Amino acid sequence: MAERGEEISVITLGGKGLSLSSSIIYAVATGVAQVRLDSSALERLASSSSSSNTPPPFVNYQINLPKTLTLLESRAFLTVLLGKLLSGSSNIRTALPVRISEALNSKPQILEFEPLDVTQEELFVLEKSSAALLGISAIVDHESTALSAIADAVAAISCEASRADVAAFSSVDSGDGFSAKEEVGVASDMKVLLNGSKLVGKVESESVSKIPKVHGSFREIVKLVHSKTRAELNSRAKLANAEGLAVRAVLFPLYDLGVCSLSRAKLNLDVISTDDLRSSLAGLFKGKCPSSENLRNGVKLVSQLGLEEEYEKFVYELNVLLGMVWKIVAWEAMTGFIALEGVEWSEKSEKSEKGVEANGGGNVKVERKSEKKKKVVLGKGTSVIVQLIKDRLQGKGGGGSDGSGLLEKWVDDISLFLDPKDREFDSLLQKVKDIVESNESRRLPKLPKGTRDFAKEQMTIRKRAFSIIEEVFERHGATALDTPAFELRETLMGKYGEDSKLIYDLADQGGELCSLRYDLTVPFARFVAMNGLTSFKRYQIAKVYRRDNPSKGRYREFYQCDFDIAGQYEKMGPDFEIVKILTELLNELNIGDYEIKLNHRKLLDGMLDICGVPPEKFRTICSSIDKLDKQSFQQIRKEMVEEKGLTIETADKIGAFVKERGSPLELLSKLKQEGSKFLGHDGSVDALNELDILFKALEKSKCIDKVVFDLSLARGLDYYTGVIFEAAFKGGAQVGSIAAGGRYDNLIGMFGTKQVPAVGVSLGIERVFAIMEQLQKDQNQTTRATKTEVLVSILGDDLTQAAELVSELWDAGLRAEYLVNKRVMKHIDRAKDSRIPWMVIVGEQEMNEGIVKLKDIEAAKEEKIPRSRVVEELKRRLNR
Repeated sequence: MAERGEEISVITLGGKGLSLSSSIIYAVATGVAQVRLDSSALERLASSSSSSNTPPPFVNYQINLPKTLTLLESRAFLTVLLGKLLSGSSNIRTALPVRISEALNSKPQILEFEPLDVTQEELFVLEKSSAALLGISAIVDHESTALSAIADAVAAISCEASRADVAAFSSVDSGDGFSAKEEVGVASDMKVLLNGSKLVGKVESESVSKIPKVHGSFREIVKLVHSKTRAELNSRAKLANAEGLAVRAVLFPLYDLGVCSLSRAKLNLDVISTDDLRSSLAGLFKGKCPSSENLRNGVKLVSQLGLEEEYEKFVYELNVLLGMVWKIVAWEAMTGFIALEGVEWSEKSEKSEKGVEANGGGNVKVERKSEKKKKVVLGKGTSVIVQLIKDRLQGKGGGGSDGSGLLEKWVDDISLFLDPKDREFDSLLQKVKDIVESNESRRLPKLPKGTRDFAKEQMTIRKRAFSIIEEVFERHGATALDTPAFELRETLMGKYGEDSKLIYDLADQGGELCSLRYDLTVPFARFVAMNGLTSFKRYQIAKVYRRDNPSKGRYREFYQCDFDIAGQYEKMGPDFEIVKILTELLNELNIGDYEIKLNHRKLLDGMLDICGVPPEKFRTICSSIDKLDKQSFQQIRKEMVEEKGLTIETADKIGAFVKERGSPLELLSKLKQEGSKFLGHDGSVDALNELDILFKALEKSKCIDKVVFDLSLARGLDYYTGVIFEAAFKGGAQVGSIAAGGRYDNLIGMFGTKQVPAVGVSLGIERVFAIMEQLQKDQNQTTRATKTEVLVSILGDDLTQAAELVSELWDAGLRAEYLVNKRVMKHIDRAKDSRIPWMVIVGEQEMNEGIVKLKDIEAAKEEKIPRSRVVEELKRRLNR
């Protein structure tokens, strides 16, 4: 039991409204707090035991503490037992609680009790309350909660020590609504701890990228265990249920945390720059740090005890395993600290200790470097933790006269510093919490769910894609249009069927009820009607908004790329051109294999009519059929019957039709054969004739091989009246539909007096971007974020030289950047990182000689040319 050297607090037990908690039990168990028995609880027990006319039978009993328990665990056991006695029923006397509280407050090193007479009720509590089980559980709960916070802080130090790439912390919350809450919380806390660090961002490490998942899972379980343990501690004795013990859930998340921490500790060891220091620390690490085999054996033992229902042994060994993981985390902190500060600090400590280089056993001889040490910039959070470790080591001094060695002393001191029983641990834990919680109100900004930022590499891909799309659209004679991001609510309502619930409504700002646009088609129809147009071929690339549940490939804010043709034209001419445009887009974006599913709304309506669906249910049944790409027909059948009122027979007839799928001309021929039910339906005949014209045109244009005639395609939007289609990617990335469209002959008429037929396509560009990004990643391609051709490198601090030279290049139409810095490698690194092909280098010598150095980065060659000819020479080499 640790002596904390602090003022002892007093905790009252047994009072009305007072309950046991893991922190209370831990405070009493470690001697930080003394116990006071609530007077009203003692009076209640006294009156209860004296009210009986017949004295209760007594049993002679001795409280025997299990010999396997540590002093801390024994005191936790007695504290729980005391709480159970104070909350007991009749025939529990005051003598037993008083005796236990006196034993706890005297803080003996060995807890022993004389035999005493106890009532049957007291005996029941003593033997059946599972006090030892719950006492150790409280320790596990308390120390696990502390470990959850400390492990994050230590892991952040490792991220800097190993110069790790921490990009994974920014990608945890994808905004799709499916990210685990605690994983997101851990990632956010890590970013707070590392905020401002100049050391992270280069070395990829699995043990670092797994931090949000491993630490998040541990945090989630710890919170659950904490809540359930409090309930267990305060349940009546007879309700204690060992089989459902909360701390059982800690085992495997604790193991994963230990394995991950151990891996980072080894990574830290590998990056220690000084050979002697690394070798000495590695020797201590091997001898003192628990190994992965120790962890595995510990888990196996605890698991076996759980299976054998040896619950007291289970929690005891679980607590041993928890102590093992604490040691590993302490070693991770030690190796991380040494990797960051070891060389400098060992020098300082040795100087302050002896004035000369220390020479005790195990000491480290530090190689002195003549060059000036580069300033290390830690994160705002980790710098505080590192300073706390420095203060602790400074307060403890260096190696002793016993020859234990400076490094070994550091190891012992940091191990104690990260021991929850240490007198300074609480201040460390509070400091870690303060660092994270102080950022709660000004937490590093995060995105709303369903939205994304796009960095320079992603923007390069997007710009290239938009350029291709615009070129295809303009090739077909379309002009660009832009419309407001929000429309009057009445403009949007009644156009999207069941999807109308996904429209984002804006607050009333003074009489006009507005909503964010759901798509670009309805605003286009409103524009055509409002301006009295009778024909218009336009494209629009803009963001739309949907109040949807985000998921993979589904966002709340995203771009659509629309192409629409409005007006009277030859039959099926615009429909053909729209489908052809879609194939050109997907071919030129080079995303891989795809297919375009195509159907006709009149054919669909005919099918529903033939199957016996009432006309007023056509649209809602179409919405159900539209989900067939995401759900099985059995699920859709259940929805149509149970929620939308169709008979089972009608639903099964629909099922037979929607299975029809195949080559456009072959399936069309089948549907037009004599005996086809569609031939007896006027609307269906019109649809089949229109599809015949369309498919033959697509065949002549050599793009019909990408089209599949599919009777299950429904497109749930209310405004479609003719051909409908949807494109789907057939590659590995599961992104759903990537484009869709169709004919809508009545939509424009809703906004005016004149009906103007129209047909259009909308490309879901966000999903296309996801495919392009994945393809680039799979092919190990890198994207150049800028188009810079020349870096003007001024070796010095004269901005005027840079201004004069780079301006000449800009005026000549060359893409150039400049850098003013005395260090040559800064310039070369900048050019390589940005993949700039040419450098124009000007130093003092070049300026005096009236020349510049022209460097070809890829060829690693340079030559001198006259200053006056630099523009001419660059133009020649860039073929400009």
